[in-house]
Amino acid sequence: MPIIGEIIKKAVEVSGKIFSHPDPVEAQETVLKDLLKKAKGTAFGKYYQFETILNEEDLHQAFAAEVPYFSYDTLREQWWQKVIDGGEDITWPGKVSYFAVSSGTTSTKKHIPVTEDMLISIRKAGMQQIKGIADFDLPAEFFEKEILMFGSSTDLKEVNGHLEGEISGISASQIPFWFDGFYRPGKEISSINDWDERVEALAKEAKNWDIGGISGIPAWIELMMKKVIAYHNASDIHEIWPNFQVYTSGGVAFEPYRKSFEKITSKPITVIDTYLSSEGYLATQIRKDTDSMALITDNGVYFEFVPFLPENMNDDGTVKPDVKSLKIGEVEVGVDYVLIISTVSGAWRYMIGDTVAFTDKDKAEIKITGRTKHFLNVVGSQLSVIQMNKALEQIGEEFDCDIKEFTVSAVLEEGEYLHRWYLGLDGNIDRDEKAIANRIDALLQENNKNYKVARGKALKSVEAKLIPVNLFQEWTEETKQKGGQVKFPRVMKEADFRDWEKFVLDKTKGST
Repeated sequence: MPIIGEIIKKAVEVSGKIFSHPDPVEAQETVLKDLLKKAKGTAFGKYYQFETILNEEDLHQAFAAEVPYFSYDTLREQWWQKVIDGGEDITWPGKVSYFAVSSGTTSTKKHIPVTEDMLISIRKAGMQQIKGIADFDLPAEFFEKEILMFGSSTDLKEVNGHLEGEISGISASQIPFWFDGFYRPGKEISSINDWDERVEALAKEAKNWDIGGISGIPAWIELMMKKVIAYHNASDIHEIWPNFQVYTSGGVAFEPYRKSFEKITSKPITVIDTYLSSEGYLATQIRKDTDSMALITDNGVYFEFVPFLPENMNDDGTVKPDVKSLKIGEVEVGVDYVLIISTVSGAWRYMIGDTVAFTDKDKAEIKITGRTKHFLNVVGSQLSVIQMNKALEQIGEEFDCDIKEFTVSAVLEEGEYLHRWYLGLDGNIDRDEKAIANRIDALLQENNKNYKVARGKALKSVEAKLIPVNLFQEWTEETKQKGGQVKFPRVMKEADFRDWEKFVLDKTKGST
């Protein structure tokens, strides 16, 4: 009888009943008021008259009228560069000690402030997730097992008096002492900078651990597990970790990886989705009968929503300045919204770049539907990533292929636009590319009227290229983007896409 596990399980169940989920509307009103009160003495708060806003009856309306939308670039240029340079009381009280560094495959590095208040918020969100586990009815034994959190290195880089790293590395470096006995791979291995060396060290120790849960981005967790399996010459991951039964995903949709996870596991696993970004821990799945995530509405993040419509968006994926935002009580289920956040790290009306859709308004449950910059609209096609994911999921079933990664771009050739897709397959890539392209085209026309109109006008053709999925991973290595937080762009601008195509050609010409 796992006595300790039974005690912990009961404690989790009791905490889940005692700490009921707050009313989203009331919680968000409180969060906005608290943010404004705490930051009213900062340079940002004084400039945008937070003291005056706090005297208004409708805080949201006053806040939205006074403070503009900010992209990362505009917020950094106008305010955050002072924070990065060591300034105090700029957009949040005090001096920032940590910066979450993130970047795309071609963009310059972003430095997102991570304040002490944000670290507290992230830890609180982690507890919210633990409370949510009560609904999944896991056996008591699970609560005695170890948890493998495998993201970026915890060896943070000191720069100008502050520490820099990816958000997963910063979060892991702040793990409380009482969790040390459960946390794997442990501080020593987690601090190894090189990803391959870190995996090698992990693999060597893997059989000494009793892993019950794993957390991380699907693509990198899958690659890590495959290397552990290969190192021990095992048939699947459960041969090494027989008690592994919970996987906490994050950052991207898990569904495209489900089949490949099933190939390297021999027992069922419970998948729990989370939404931890460089800007904060925003949502987590708390119910087993849905794969949606509940926004954490009482934890230092204020959410606004802008309908994701062409007339509301600039060409660079930012929201037009005069577009009205909606409060959480004003949203509708099933509508794509651009997510805007204000946080305890001093992000104000910040366009995080994600689009979400509500699946349950009362529970504030959402799904991430895509990225504002990963929205293919060069010729008016208005394709979202969620539409692409659904089409490719069906392609995988119809053509019996495992599509793990993809990217697409609208390219101009001989004076006409076409969509060219690169599909990363796990296994045999010997498929009819033309038939797949035609089927992608047909599925998108069936489900997107704007795309159908575009196909009759400016979008002249659709192409599909099938390549081994490892090329996507090799591209991230070539561009120095390998690590726990990296996600391959689903939509590329044409200039970046040409670089990608040259890379693929160079890698494949010797094998054809």
